[in-house]
Amino acid sequence: MATIRVSTQIQASVEEVWAVVENVADHVHWMKDAESITFIGGRRSGVGTQFDCATKVGPIRLNDRIEITEWIPGESIGVIHEGLVKGEGRFSLTTELDGGTLFMWEETLHFPFWMGGPFRNPVGAKILSSIWKENLQLLKEQVEKGTR
Repeated sequence: MATIRVSTQIQASVEEVWAVVENVADHVHWMKDAESITFIGGRRSGVGTQFDCATKVGPIRLNDRIEITEWIPGESIGVIHEGLVKGEGRFSLTTELDGGTLFMWEETLHFPFWMGGPFRNPVGAKILSSIWKENLQLLKEQVEKGTR
């Protein structure tokens, strides 16, 4: 099991940050490890939305089946991972005193035995934490510059 927590401060309102993260299909624009998202069924947002996310971390490629389990507009998105990698995650947005947004991302993941190596110990958490910090930097830049 690996628990990863990363966060960033974004100089934009919670509403502006939410306007970007609520569009699940566009997560591939700020998540370097997410190559594509394919929705299952007609839902594109909210609790019950399911999708497959083609994920790449170094040489490892996975199809991550994800279901949204929590959807509080302007506040949080929670998910469960149901593919080879199992677990749960959550994005949360909090208004800061200066009017900006604290964006927090937390995941608890269980990697299959065959992955072994760094993904079954703290080194794997450090690798993912590093990638996700870069992802949050991309999100921050996207929101603050008002681009896609």
